[in-house]
Amino acid sequence: MTEPDTSREVPTGDLSQWIGRRRVTEDRIDPQPTRFMQQTLDREPTLGEGDALPPAWHWLYFIDGARISETGRDGHAMRGGFLPPVSLPRRMWAGSRLEFHQPLRLGDAISRESVIRGIQEKSGRSGPLCFVTVSHTYRRGDEVLLDEEHDIVYREDPAPGSGPPSPPPAETRSDVRRTVDPSPLLLFRYSALTFNGHRIHYDIDYCRDVEGYPGLVFHGPLTATLLLDLLTDEAGQENIRNFRFRAMSPLFADRPFTMHLVKDEDVCRLWVADPDGGLAARAEADIT
Repeated sequence: MTEPDTSREVPTGDLSQWIGRRRVTEDRIDPQPTRFMQQTLDREPTLGEGDALPPAWHWLYFIDGARISETGRDGHAMRGGFLPPVSLPRRMWAGSRLEFHQPLRLGDAISRESVIRGIQEKSGRSGPLCFVTVSHTYRRGDEVLLDEEHDIVYREDPAPGSGPPSPPPAETRSDVRRTVDPSPLLLFRYSALTFNGHRIHYDIDYCRDVEGYPGLVFHGPLTATLLLDLLTDEAGQENIRNFRFRAMSPLFADRPFTMHLVKDEDVCRLWVADPDGGLAARAEADIT
């Protein structure tokens, strides 16, 4: 989740040596995580070998594991491996840009090439921020299936007694809307499926006492996944060319939110409104 980009840039120092760092990993798109994901979304597990993987469900694969002893206080893996050793204590997924070429299919053997594309340190209203941009290219053999960039933001701990800033109001008129009930069970299952140990998704005391949130935080990637699910229902997976997503403010367990979609010829605009009508996330997609 990000703040408006009104801050001044500050030097990146020694972290610049991480720019251009490259890594190639491999994974098989096994059907089992996809079946579990279907059940997590309250659906029958119908997908099997050879079926197209739904958009953004590739985040169930290529998971970076870490031993318990190799995790930090927030439950994430300690910094300084592939990702740069940013000293700021809080880490959040801020958004992604996806270019769809061909679908990944269940049973595929896939390679992923990851590159650190940029590191930018800034000074914002809440203190210093550091944005790290990582690209991923997914291939089946020599065929490029998916290009992705995602942004990670690091920030300071909140001041005592402070909470997340109020988001701007979301639009209220849309062509399609869908309400999501973000139960703690939904958060737990998605954390388990993605081997995500970030404590903001399951440890309420940590959320309140350390990171200053009023409740368990809904996953940014799951928000993007649900928006893509809505888009797929309206436009068809085969017609989605790309997807650009930005998290704006946190969503919380047990506080239902509403997803919205507006179609304008070959472009779809999507957004998420929190229970108070604030803009929690926004996205755009080009369709054919």
